[in-house]
Amino acid sequence: MSAQPALQGPSAAAEEARMVLIVDDEPSMRTALAETVRRMGYQVRSAIDGADAIEQVERLKPWLVVTDLKMPRLNGLELVKALKQKAPHTFIILMTAYGTVETAVEAMKYGANDYILKPFSTDLLERVIVNLQATTEPDDQTAPATLEARAILTQDPGMIRLLTTLEGVAASQATVLISGESGTGKELLARYIHARSPRAHRPFVALNCAALPDSLLESELFGHERGAFTGALQKKLGKFEMAHTGTLFLDEISEMNLGLQSKLLRVLQEREVDRIGGREPVPVNIRVIATTNRSLYHEVTQGRFREDLFYRLNVFPVTVPPLRERPGDVPLLARHFLRSSAQRNGLTVPTLSERAIADLQQRTWKGNVRELENVMERAILVTTGNAVDVDHLMPGDGTVPMQPIETVETLVAPSAHGSLWEMERDLIFKTLARVKDNRTHAAKELGISIRTLRNKLREYRDLGYQVEAEKS
Repeated sequence: MSAQPALQGPSAAAEEARMVLIVDDEPSMRTALAETVRRMGYQVRSAIDGADAIEQVERLKPWLVVTDLKMPRLNGLELVKALKQKAPHTFIILMTAYGTVETAVEAMKYGANDYILKPFSTDLLERVIVNLQATTEPDDQTAPATLEARAILTQDPGMIRLLTTLEGVAASQATVLISGESGTGKELLARYIHARSPRAHRPFVALNCAALPDSLLESELFGHERGAFTGALQKKLGKFEMAHTGTLFLDEISEMNLGLQSKLLRVLQEREVDRIGGREPVPVNIRVIATTNRSLYHEVTQGRFREDLFYRLNVFPVTVPPLRERPGDVPLLARHFLRSSAQRNGLTVPTLSERAIADLQQRTWKGNVRELENVMERAILVTTGNAVDVDHLMPGDGTVPMQPIETVETLVAPSAHGSLWEMERDLIFKTLARVKDNRTHAAKELGISIRTLRNKLREYRDLGYQVEAEKS
């Protein structure tokens, strides 16, 4: 352990030493942990196993329980379940070996606040405790988050159950992984969680991992010092530091390369950030909410995503159902988008005919809620009367306008019955053919990043389409 002064609980003095209960069946471990926590200014008591801990909790009412996973009589997982019944406001840190990470993740679903992989330094335990303490205390120097905590419009029973679950998850510090197709509103759910969490008035910082090349993504995440590389004219704070005490939202986490995944894992484990070119790590206190439109487990099996990072992120997994699986929400959302579009364009809000509703509910909505919003935006602009009818909607199954889209040199002229996905695919292939498979030129002409183009081509390859190898 370093010679630096021990970290202190932010309000240890004011609270006259909150109580921490150490639970471990090994006497030497109990002694070492108790010494560390006591040095931080907390009162400390020890228990030899989960059963002993339960007896003491009712009497001591500890602020924090630090417990081992494998113990006789009552193990750590069973203890977590019992504590959430008897002392729901008690914080819990679980100590576990790498081989039992999945069990630790399960424990966090039941209410544990964090886990630490053995072996670990006492420095790490100190940081985790300090971070937990910080989440319970206001910081007048931190500006409130400037986010719009928008309501989520739904009448679908499955979505209502999901939102009810998220209400409870929001109060915890658990990392949340939101999976779902593009356009389902994953970021909206992330903001929903943040707005109902103890961090609601702290920063909500978002970063799309697919929108930046790897070199820029690293700097955006971790920051850099002045002179760290060519063009680094001044120090830059990364998203981790910007989100300190709040929530960091990592959109499309599956697009992050393996090297950055390794650095992200270290931040989540150590609760500190190494700026590019920096000499000293910077402690951070954040909650991470990540999203993906792919199966991260599948990405792990294919060697494209780190297994240990997957377990770190998959603490509380959430799957957002696509719009086609909740047709009851279509009329509700359609009317909402009509109202908001009318207001933006200074128009009278039209009604939505029953025929139009029936047509919309029959579509598969490959682009989900985002596609529905676009359809209603167009509908209100072409409507001449007081009602939106079928004739005012984009034709077919969430499709393009009736008239073929004209582009430079007529790159693509899709059928009126082709889906948006098909149109996009054809446009990409025809653009690549025209520029002789130069992906950099193709991405520029398409108005997308090279990373996005590569991801699209990988998707097509996985579906069985022939994709030329990238030219060096």
